[in-house]
Amino acid sequence: MIELLKDLIKIKSFTKEGANEALLFCAKWLEQQGETVTVHDNKGYLMLTAKKGYGEETLIWNGHVDVVPGHEEQFTPIEELGRLYGRGSADMKAGVAAMMQAFIELDAEKLTREVQLHIVTDEETGGHNTSKWLVAQGYSGNFVICGEPTGLKVGLQSKGILHMDMVFKGKPAHGSRPWEGINAIEQAMKYHMAMSELPFRKESTQYYEQPSVNLAIIKAGERYNMVPEICEMSYDIRFMPGQDPEEITRQMAELGGTLGIDFDYKSSFANTPALTTTEENPYIQTLQESIRTNSGAEPILFGQHGAADTRYYAAVTGGEGAIEFGPTGDDWHGNAEYVEISSVHEYKNILLSHAMN
Repeated sequence: MIELLKDLIKIKSFTKEGANEALLFCAKWLEQQGETVTVHDNKGYLMLTAKKGYGEETLIWNGHVDVVPGHEEQFTPIEELGRLYGRGSADMKAGVAAMMQAFIELDAEKLTREVQLHIVTDEETGGHNTSKWLVAQGYSGNFVICGEPTGLKVGLQSKGILHMDMVFKGKPAHGSRPWEGINAIEQAMKYHMAMSELPFRKESTQYYEQPSVNLAIIKAGERYNMVPEICEMSYDIRFMPGQDPEEITRQMAELGGTLGIDFDYKSSFANTPALTTTEENPYIQTLQESIRTNSGAEPILFGQHGAADTRYYAAVTGGEGAIEFGPTGDDWHGNAEYVEISSVHEYKNILLSHAMN
Protein backbone atom coordinates (compact mmCIF):
# COMPACT_ATOMS: atom_id res chain seq x y z
CA MET A 1 0.00 0.00 0.00
CA ILE A 2 2.81 2.44 0.80
CA GLU A 3 4.52 1.56 -2.48
CA LEU A 4 1.23 2.29 -4.21
CA LEU A 5 1.14 5.67 -2.47
CA LYS A 6 4.71 6.40 -3.55
CA ASP A 7 3.84 5.58 -7.16
CA LEU A 8 0.87 7.94 -6.98
CA ILE A 9 2.98 10.78 -5.56
CA LYS A 10 5.36 10.46 -8.52
CA ILE A 11 2.55 11.32 -10.94
CA LYS A 12 2.37 15.09 -11.47
CA SER A 13 -1.39 15.30 -11.21
CA PHE A 14 -1.78 19.07 -10.82
CA THR A 15 -3.01 19.37 -14.42
CA LYS A 16 -6.08 17.83 -15.99
CA GLU A 17 -3.88 15.51 -18.02
CA GLY A 18 -1.78 14.53 -15.02
CA ALA A 19 -4.83 13.84 -12.88
CA ASN A 20 -6.27 11.65 -15.63
CA GLU A 21 -2.96 9.77 -15.78
CA ALA A 22 -3.16 9.13 -12.04
CA LEU A 23 -6.77 8.01 -12.37
CA LEU A 24 -5.91 5.50 -15.10
CA PHE A 25 -3.03 4.24 -12.96
CA CYS A 26 -5.51 3.57 -10.14
CA ALA A 27 -7.90 1.81 -12.50
CA LYS A 28 -5.15 -0.45 -13.85
CA TRP A 29 -3.90 -1.25 -10.34
CA LEU A 30 -7.38 -2.24 -9.18
CA GLU A 31 -7.94 -4.37 -12.27
CA GLN A 32 -4.65 -6.15 -11.68
CA GLN A 33 -5.99 -7.07 -8.24
CA GLY A 34 -9.02 -8.66 -9.88
CA GLU A 35 -11.51 -5.83 -9.37
CA THR A 36 -14.06 -4.66 -11.93
CA VAL A 37 -13.67 -0.95 -12.57
CA THR A 38 -15.73 1.52 -14.61
CA VAL A 39 -13.94 4.62 -15.90
CA HIS A 40 -16.23 7.57 -16.60
CA ASP A 41 -15.49 10.61 -18.77
CA ASN A 42 -17.20 13.98 -18.33
CA LYS A 43 -15.85 16.82 -20.47
CA GLY A 44 -12.46 15.12 -20.54
CA TYR A 45 -12.29 14.67 -16.76
CA LEU A 46 -11.91 11.02 -15.82
CA MET A 47 -13.19 9.28 -12.70
CA LEU A 48 -13.72 5.69 -11.68
CA THR A 49 -16.26 3.68 -9.75
CA ALA A 50 -16.04 0.15 -8.41
CA LYS A 51 -18.63 -1.80 -6.43
CA LYS A 52 -18.47 -4.72 -4.04
CA GLY A 53 -21.10 -6.47 -1.93
CA TYR A 54 -24.89 -6.39 -1.87
CA GLY A 55 -27.57 -5.04 0.42
CA GLU A 56 -30.09 -2.28 0.98
CA GLU A 57 -27.42 0.13 2.25
CA THR A 58 -24.67 1.77 0.24
CA LEU A 59 -21.39 2.98 1.73
CA ILE A 60 -19.22 5.21 -0.47
CA TRP A 61 -15.48 5.89 -0.19
CA ASN A 62 -14.54 9.00 -2.15
CA GLY A 63 -11.02 10.18 -2.91
CA HIS A 64 -9.29 12.53 -5.33
CA VAL A 65 -5.95 12.11 -7.08
CA ASP A 66 -5.58 15.68 -8.34
CA VAL A 67 -3.20 17.89 -6.37
CA VAL A 68 -2.16 21.54 -6.29
CA PRO A 69 1.08 22.46 -8.10
CA GLY A 70 4.35 21.75 -6.33
CA HIS A 71 8.10 22.03 -6.78
CA GLU A 72 9.79 19.41 -8.94
CA GLU A 73 11.39 17.69 -5.94
CA GLN A 74 8.01 17.22 -4.26
CA PHE A 75 7.10 14.58 -6.80
CA THR A 76 9.91 12.35 -5.55
CA PRO A 77 8.53 10.72 -2.39
CA ILE A 78 10.87 10.71 0.60
CA GLU A 79 10.38 8.40 3.59
CA GLU A 80 11.89 9.71 6.80
CA LEU A 81 11.24 9.05 10.51
CA GLY A 82 7.88 7.46 9.91
CA ARG A 83 6.71 10.14 7.54
CA LEU A 84 6.25 10.10 3.78
CA TYR A 85 6.91 13.48 2.18
CA GLY A 86 5.66 14.58 -1.23
CA ARG A 87 3.01 16.58 -3.02
CA GLY A 88 -0.35 14.98 -2.41
CA SER A 89 1.00 12.61 0.25
CA ALA A 90 -1.60 13.92 2.70
CA ASP A 91 -4.05 15.67 0.38
CA MET A 92 -5.09 13.13 -0.50
CA LYS A 93 -3.26 10.31 -2.19
CA ALA A 94 -2.71 8.59 1.16
CA GLY A 95 -6.46 8.40 1.61
CA VAL A 96 -6.88 7.10 -1.94
CA ALA A 97 -4.19 4.42 -1.53
CA ALA A 98 -5.72 3.24 1.75
CA MET A 99 -9.19 3.12 0.22
CA MET A 100 -7.90 1.12 -2.74
CA GLN A 101 -6.12 -1.35 -0.47
CA ALA A 102 -9.15 -1.64 1.81
CA PHE A 103 -11.40 -2.19 -1.19
CA ILE A 104 -9.43 -5.16 -2.53
CA GLU A 105 -9.33 -6.66 0.99
CA LEU A 106 -13.10 -6.47 1.42
CA ASP A 107 -14.72 -9.92 1.52
CA ALA A 108 -17.74 -9.52 -0.74
CA GLU A 109 -19.31 -12.71 0.61
CA LYS A 110 -19.40 -11.30 4.15
CA LEU A 111 -20.58 -7.81 3.27
CA THR A 112 -24.17 -6.98 4.22
CA ARG A 113 -24.14 -3.73 2.27
CA GLU A 114 -22.76 -2.41 -1.01
CA VAL A 115 -19.46 -0.55 -0.87
CA GLN A 116 -18.61 1.81 -3.72
CA LEU A 117 -15.19 3.28 -4.40
CA HIS A 118 -15.19 6.65 -6.18
CA ILE A 119 -11.89 8.17 -7.33
CA VAL A 120 -12.06 11.61 -8.96
CA THR A 121 -9.79 14.14 -10.62
CA ASP A 122 -10.94 17.72 -9.99
CA GLU A 123 -11.62 18.19 -6.27
CA GLU A 124 -8.92 20.85 -5.95
CA THR A 125 -10.69 22.95 -8.58
CA GLY A 126 -14.20 22.48 -7.23
CA GLY A 127 -15.27 18.92 -8.04
CA HIS A 128 -17.90 20.13 -10.51
CA ASN A 129 -16.92 17.73 -13.29
CA THR A 130 -16.42 14.53 -11.32
CA SER A 131 -17.96 14.09 -7.85
CA LYS A 132 -20.84 16.42 -8.66
CA TRP A 133 -21.34 14.62 -11.97
CA LEU A 134 -21.28 11.19 -10.31
CA VAL A 135 -23.98 12.23 -7.86
CA ALA A 136 -26.08 13.59 -10.73
CA GLN A 137 -25.80 10.17 -12.40
CA GLY A 138 -27.19 8.49 -9.28
CA TYR A 139 -23.96 7.47 -7.58
CA SER A 140 -24.96 8.33 -4.03
CA GLY A 141 -25.36 6.36 -0.84
CA ASN A 142 -26.47 6.19 2.76
CA PHE A 143 -23.08 7.23 4.10
CA VAL A 144 -20.08 8.78 2.36
CA ILE A 145 -16.50 9.04 3.61
CA CYS A 146 -14.23 11.49 1.80
CA GLY A 147 -10.65 10.62 2.72
CA GLU A 148 -9.35 14.14 3.23
CA PRO A 149 -6.51 14.42 5.81
CA THR A 150 -8.19 14.86 9.18
CA GLY A 151 -5.65 13.25 11.50
CA LEU A 152 -8.04 10.29 11.99
CA LYS A 153 -10.54 12.73 13.48
CA VAL A 154 -14.10 12.66 12.19
CA GLY A 155 -15.18 15.82 10.36
CA LEU A 156 -18.87 15.06 10.65
CA GLN A 157 -20.06 18.57 9.81
CA SER A 158 -18.89 21.39 7.58
CA LYS A 159 -19.95 24.92 6.83
CA GLY A 160 -22.01 25.80 3.80
CA ILE A 161 -20.96 28.47 1.31
CA LEU A 162 -22.80 31.72 0.59
CA HIS A 163 -21.30 34.12 -1.96
CA MET A 164 -22.57 37.69 -1.72
CA ASP A 165 -21.69 40.04 -4.59
CA MET A 166 -22.51 43.68 -3.89
CA VAL A 167 -22.37 46.88 -5.94
CA PHE A 168 -22.30 50.07 -3.84
CA LYS A 169 -23.41 53.22 -5.61
CA GLY A 170 -22.09 56.72 -5.02
CA LYS A 171 -22.14 60.03 -6.81
CA PRO A 172 -19.16 61.08 -8.95
CA ALA A 173 -17.47 64.43 -8.41
CA HIS A 174 -14.12 66.12 -8.94
CA GLY A 175 -11.43 64.79 -6.61
CA SER A 176 -10.65 68.31 -5.37
CA ARG A 177 -14.27 68.76 -4.19
CA PRO A 178 -15.21 65.39 -2.67
CA TRP A 179 -18.00 66.94 -0.58
CA GLU A 180 -19.97 67.41 -3.79
CA GLY A 181 -20.07 63.65 -4.39
CA ILE A 182 -20.74 60.42 -2.55
CA ASN A 183 -17.71 58.15 -2.36
CA ALA A 184 -18.78 54.57 -3.15
CA ILE A 185 -15.68 53.16 -1.46
CA GLU A 186 -16.50 54.96 1.76
CA GLN A 187 -20.06 53.65 1.53
CA ALA A 188 -18.73 50.12 1.21
CA MET A 189 -16.37 50.66 4.16
CA LYS A 190 -19.23 51.93 6.28
CA TYR A 191 -21.26 48.86 5.39
CA HIS A 192 -18.39 46.46 6.11
CA MET A 193 -17.77 47.88 9.57
CA ALA A 194 -21.46 47.68 10.49
CA MET A 195 -21.82 44.16 9.15
CA SER A 196 -19.83 42.71 12.05
CA GLU A 197 -22.78 43.46 14.34
CA LEU A 198 -25.37 41.51 12.36
CA PRO A 199 -27.11 38.77 14.38
CA PHE A 200 -25.85 35.87 12.24
CA ARG A 201 -22.24 36.87 13.01
CA LYS A 202 -22.79 36.30 16.74
CA GLU A 203 -24.23 32.78 16.54
CA SER A 204 -22.31 29.64 17.52
CA THR A 205 -22.86 25.86 17.63
CA GLN A 206 -21.38 22.82 19.36
CA TYR A 207 -18.61 22.60 16.75
CA TYR A 208 -18.19 26.23 15.66
CA GLU A 209 -17.54 29.47 17.51
CA GLN A 210 -18.88 31.53 14.62
CA PRO A 211 -19.50 31.55 10.87
CA SER A 212 -16.60 32.53 8.61
CA VAL A 213 -16.86 35.85 6.80
CA ASN A 214 -14.16 36.79 4.32
CA LEU A 215 -14.16 40.07 2.38
CA ALA A 216 -12.65 38.50 -0.70
CA ILE A 217 -12.83 41.04 -3.54
CA ILE A 218 -12.95 44.84 -3.89
CA LYS A 219 -12.99 46.70 -7.19
CA ALA A 220 -13.37 50.48 -7.26
CA GLY A 221 -11.91 53.74 -8.50
CA GLU A 222 -10.32 54.65 -11.81
CA ARG A 223 -8.58 58.00 -11.37
CA TYR A 224 -7.03 60.08 -8.58
CA ASN A 225 -9.08 63.14 -9.49
CA MET A 226 -12.51 61.48 -9.39
CA VAL A 227 -14.79 60.54 -6.50
CA PRO A 228 -15.56 56.87 -7.25
CA GLU A 229 -19.15 56.25 -8.29
CA ILE A 230 -19.13 52.44 -8.01
CA CYS A 231 -17.53 50.00 -5.57
CA GLU A 232 -17.91 46.27 -6.17
CA MET A 233 -17.40 44.10 -3.12
CA SER A 234 -17.74 40.31 -2.69
CA TYR A 235 -18.01 38.21 0.46
CA ASP A 236 -17.24 34.54 0.91
CA ILE A 237 -19.43 33.48 3.85
CA ARG A 238 -19.21 30.00 5.37
CA PHE A 239 -22.41 29.53 7.34
CA MET A 240 -22.79 27.01 10.13
CA PRO A 241 -25.18 24.05 10.25
CA GLY A 242 -28.51 25.39 11.48
CA GLN A 243 -28.03 28.79 9.87
CA ASP A 244 -30.28 29.75 6.95
CA PRO A 245 -28.46 31.39 4.03
CA GLU A 246 -31.69 33.13 3.02
CA GLU A 247 -31.89 34.70 6.48
CA ILE A 248 -28.25 35.78 6.25
CA THR A 249 -28.99 37.36 2.87
CA ARG A 250 -32.02 39.13 4.35
CA GLN A 251 -29.97 40.56 7.22
CA MET A 252 -27.28 41.80 4.84
CA ALA A 253 -29.80 43.39 2.49
CA GLU A 254 -31.67 45.03 5.36
CA LEU A 255 -28.46 46.53 6.72
CA GLY A 256 -28.05 48.66 3.62
CA GLY A 257 -31.45 50.23 4.16
CA THR A 258 -30.72 50.84 7.83
CA LEU A 259 -27.51 52.67 6.92
CA GLY A 260 -29.10 54.58 4.05
CA ILE A 261 -26.67 53.07 1.56
CA ASP A 262 -27.63 52.51 -2.06
CA PHE A 263 -26.46 49.14 -3.37
CA ASP A 264 -27.48 46.11 -5.42
CA TYR A 265 -26.63 42.55 -4.46
CA LYS A 266 -26.68 38.98 -5.72
CA SER A 267 -26.39 35.96 -3.44
CA SER A 268 -25.70 32.33 -4.36
CA PHE A 269 -25.70 29.34 -2.05
CA ALA A 270 -27.77 26.54 -3.56
CA ASN A 271 -24.95 24.14 -4.44
CA THR A 272 -23.10 24.11 -1.12
CA PRO A 273 -25.26 23.35 1.88
CA ALA A 274 -23.88 23.00 5.37
CA LEU A 275 -23.25 19.37 6.34
CA THR A 276 -25.36 18.51 9.36
CA THR A 277 -24.46 14.94 10.29
CA THR A 278 -24.82 14.41 14.04
CA GLU A 279 -22.94 12.11 16.40
CA GLU A 280 -26.18 10.14 16.87
CA ASN A 281 -26.00 8.98 13.24
CA PRO A 282 -25.63 5.17 13.36
CA TYR A 283 -22.76 5.22 10.85
CA ILE A 284 -20.92 7.74 13.04
CA GLN A 285 -21.52 5.47 16.03
CA THR A 286 -20.05 2.42 14.28
CA LEU A 287 -17.18 4.49 12.86
CA GLN A 288 -16.25 5.62 16.36
CA GLU A 289 -16.19 2.00 17.51
CA SER A 290 -13.95 1.07 14.57
CA ILE A 291 -11.57 3.88 15.51
CA ARG A 292 -11.39 2.68 19.12
CA THR A 293 -10.78 -0.90 18.03
CA ASN A 294 -8.09 -0.20 15.44
CA SER A 295 -6.24 2.79 16.90
CA GLY A 296 -6.79 2.44 20.62
CA ALA A 297 -7.69 6.13 20.73
CA GLU A 298 -10.91 7.83 21.71
CA PRO A 299 -12.56 9.29 18.57
CA ILE A 300 -12.56 13.05 18.14
CA LEU A 301 -15.49 14.66 16.34
CA PHE A 302 -15.19 18.13 14.85
CA GLY A 303 -16.59 20.53 12.27
CA GLN A 304 -14.73 21.52 9.11
CA HIS A 305 -14.63 25.20 8.17
CA GLY A 306 -14.09 24.53 4.48
CA ALA A 307 -15.94 22.39 1.94
CA ALA A 308 -14.94 19.22 0.13
CA ASP A 309 -16.67 16.90 -2.32
CA THR A 310 -18.86 15.81 0.59
CA ARG A 311 -21.12 18.74 -0.33
CA TYR A 312 -22.32 17.09 -3.54
CA TYR A 313 -23.34 13.87 -1.84
CA ALA A 314 -24.96 15.74 1.06
CA ALA A 315 -26.94 17.92 -1.35
CA VAL A 316 -29.20 14.94 -2.16
CA THR A 317 -29.56 13.74 1.44
CA GLY A 318 -30.55 16.97 3.17
CA GLY A 319 -27.04 17.64 4.49
CA GLU A 320 -26.76 14.29 6.31
CA GLY A 321 -24.40 11.37 5.94
CA ALA A 322 -21.28 12.70 4.19
CA ILE A 323 -18.13 13.22 6.24
CA GLU A 324 -14.42 13.93 5.94
CA PHE A 325 -12.20 11.34 7.56
CA GLY A 326 -8.64 10.50 6.62
CA PRO A 327 -5.04 9.85 7.70
CA THR A 328 -2.73 12.11 9.68
CA GLY A 329 -0.44 14.57 7.90
CA ASP A 330 0.51 18.20 7.73
CA ASP A 331 1.46 21.13 5.48
CA TRP A 332 -0.78 20.05 2.62
CA HIS A 333 -0.55 22.61 -0.17
CA GLY A 334 2.79 23.61 1.43
CA ASN A 335 6.41 22.79 0.65
CA ALA A 336 6.83 20.13 3.36
CA GLU A 337 3.63 18.14 2.90
CA TYR A 338 3.75 14.73 4.54
CA VAL A 339 1.61 11.89 5.84
CA GLU A 340 2.36 9.71 8.85
CA ILE A 341 2.80 6.21 7.47
CA SER A 342 1.38 4.46 10.54
CA SER A 343 -1.85 6.46 10.19
CA VAL A 344 -2.32 5.20 6.62
CA HIS A 345 -2.32 1.62 7.90
CA GLU A 346 -4.66 2.51 10.77
CA TYR A 347 -6.98 4.30 8.37
CA LYS A 348 -7.17 1.32 6.04
CA ASN A 349 -8.01 -0.99 8.94
CA ILE A 350 -10.69 1.39 10.23
CA LEU A 351 -12.33 1.56 6.81
CA LEU A 352 -12.38 -2.22 6.58
CA SER A 353 -13.89 -2.85 10.00
CA HIS A 354 -16.44 -0.06 9.54
CA ALA A 355 -17.58 -1.48 6.19
CA MET A 356 -17.92 -4.98 7.66
CA ASN A 357 -19.65 -3.82 10.87
